This record gives sequence, C-alpha cells and structure tokens, in this order.
Amino acid sequence: MNNKNSKLLIIGASGHGKVIADIALKRNEWTEIAFLDDDKSKTEVMGFKVIDEISAIPNYIQTYQIIVGIGDNKVREKIFIQLEELEASIPILVHPDAVVGKNVKIGIGSVVMAGVVINSCTDIDKACIVNTGATIDHDCSVDSFVHISPGVHIAGAVKVGKGAWLGIGSIISNNLIVTRNCVIGAGSLVIKDIMESGTYIGIPAKQINTY
Repeated sequence: MNNKNSKLLIIGASGHGKVIADIALKRNEWTEIAFLDDDKSKTEVMGFKVIDEISAIPNYIQTYQIIVGIGDNKVREKIFIQLEELEASIPILVHPDAVVGKNVKIGIGSVVMAGVVINSCTDIDKACIVNTGATIDHDCSVDSFVHISPGVHIAGAVKVGKGAWLGIGSIISNNLIVTRNCVIGAGSLVIKDIMESGTYIGIPAKQINTY
C-alpha cells in the first residue's frame, strides 16, 4: 500500500463522519484517519484530529484517500464533484458486518453501514449512503448521491433516482420507480411509481409538495 492509500481523510466531523470513521477502524486498512471540518471548535473527534477546514481539500489530494462524510445529498454531491475534478483517490467503505450479494456493484464514495443487506445484481452508484440496517433486494438500481436511511426496506427491481432521500423505516414495494430528488418520509410505504420530484409521506405515500 502506498502512502496515499494508507491515510484516510473524512470530510465532515459530525454524526455521519463519525460512523464512517468507525467503519474505517473496523476495516483496519488505514494507518491514519483524519477529518476536515469548518467548525473551529472541533479539533479532535473519536481520537482523530480535525486537521483543516473543508476549503483546504486541494492541499490533501496527494497524501490521502478522501471520502465525503456529510449526510446532506446536495452538499455531498458538490464536494464529491470537486474531488473528482481534482482526481482524488476516493474509496468505497463497506462495514464488515454488511451482507453484499453476488454481482453487486458499489460506486466510489459510497458507504454501506452495519447490518445492511444488499442482494444480488443490484447497482449502487457514486457517493450513496446505505445506512444502518437497511435492506436492498435483488436487481435494484440506486443512482448517485442517494441517502437510504436506517431501517429502509427496498424490494426487488426498484429504481431510485439521483439525489433521493428515503427516510428512516420507509418501505418501497417491488418493481417501482422513485424519481430523482424525492424525499420519502419516515415510515412511509411506497406502493406505486413516483415520477414527480417532491416530498411523499404516509401509508400509502402521498405527495405533499413538489420541487
């Protein structure tokens, strides 16, 4: 392992960044873990140093693998695009206790948390979050910058569009489309295609506004 690949830099030292650091610890692949964050009151998180502000990303491209540890989809997308433009080395982090099936593809910058199950022939694109205890069944397609919250259950052959946010405990029935930039409320049940961006809540999920 070269020096760059032995050091991990997490952008964002709040809750999501902490969980990423915990995954990195359990994987035991990096000799050094550090954070960037704009909160000047944070100098150390989980025993790891906050070494600079987020605007300093270009200074660390040559010495660290870098991953965005920010839950907000739009912010994560903006920073991830910057990393790609800078030709950063961007890892994929999968918790050792996640179950990942055969022929599953996971894009760079994506994070898969503890207790997740991703079944066979599913594609997860770039910079996605598959959060604690979520399940994604066979033949699903999850576009880039999606956040699948803890306890979400996605049945087989579902397509989730770019930048969608699936709230904690929501359920998506099989063979459905959830279009880009949707918010599915916590505990909601989606039983038909969602083709217009907006916020959807309830059982079954109904649209309450558009974007």
